[in-house]
Amino acid sequence: MLPYWLLFLLPAYAALREHPMPSWAVRRKPLYIGIAMLLTVMIGLRYRVGGDWTNYLPYLYRARTQELTELLKSGDPGYVILNWIAVQTFDGMWVVNIICGFIFSIGLVTFSRMQPRPWLAILIAIPYLVIVVAMGYSRQGVAIGLVMLGLVGLVRDSSKVRFVIWVALAATFHKTALMLVPIAALSSTQSRIWTAVWVGVATVLLYYLFLQDSVDHLVSGYIEAQYQSQGAAIRVAMNALPAALFLLWRRRFGLAPTELRLWTIMALLALGFVVLLVISPSSTAVDRMALYLIPIQMFVLSRLPEAFPVKSDGVNPMTVVVILYSGAVQFVWLNFASHSRLWVPYQFYPFQ
Repeated sequence: MLPYWLLFLLPAYAALREHPMPSWAVRRKPLYIGIAMLLTVMIGLRYRVGGDWTNYLPYLYRARTQELTELLKSGDPGYVILNWIAVQTFDGMWVVNIICGFIFSIGLVTFSRMQPRPWLAILIAIPYLVIVVAMGYSRQGVAIGLVMLGLVGLVRDSSKVRFVIWVALAATFHKTALMLVPIAALSSTQSRIWTAVWVGVATVLLYYLFLQDSVDHLVSGYIEAQYQSQGAAIRVAMNALPAALFLLWRRRFGLAPTELRLWTIMALLALGFVVLLVISPSSTAVDRMALYLIPIQMFVLSRLPEAFPVKSDGVNPMTVVVILYSGAVQFVWLNFASHSRLWVPYQFYPFQ
């Protein structure tokens, strides 16, 4: 477990020392490049770590025996292409994972740098988004990384087109990312009718490109099979808690109208998944879809020190609270989660 705790302690130490600042002030910093590279290496060079490790091996096997045009017919073109590249170069799973880890890490760090306390945002992501999702569900980890890049474009540049493009790229790795496309229209504060029209057209087009042929498989694979995920309620609650805090005290966060609308929608979706978990025959389906809302944890919890300021001459007490909460999440998951044995011990590819 030591590698996981070292990965946690690095941003924890930085979070204790950082002070809130505008996003422009934290760009182009070598330390952020360093943490992105560290995440890329730990995610990419893990060996037999993660719950879906064996499920991804067939992609590599097929890439060795089929032409790229044939491979693309099987779906998930983004992930298929990465496996094809791996076979054409060093022919190893680590190649696929390195690229996946790099894309995810860039998305995570870029999104975090948009927050007043980037290191605190990164820290919040470590226990579950990094260790469990990025190291366990490679395709969905990449998809979430690309979605976070889309959220940056939506907030920083007010570009709904960029958001839709990033989500479309995410769908090439995991089709379920398409559920986020309508957020571009819902978060709009200007030209709402025009935005709703073109986003609606884009949604339909992307549905036919990526999802239409897979609907029956997804329904039978999750809903009809009634798959259940242990701990799904806890993971959905981890999104619901910051969502509730945000909706109750959203004026404290000092957001511009577009950003306020976006995160209000994300918070409502997070709470909506609590209802879905109750009524859905498959907690696994709800659990996997709720992963796309994890950024709300990073957004809300990293801003609590400013939303609820506490006078202090040293470290902000609210920062300590968030660090302790995140540490508790990691401790409980590593020691008590039913599937954590698939992550522990951490194995590093060069030493195997």
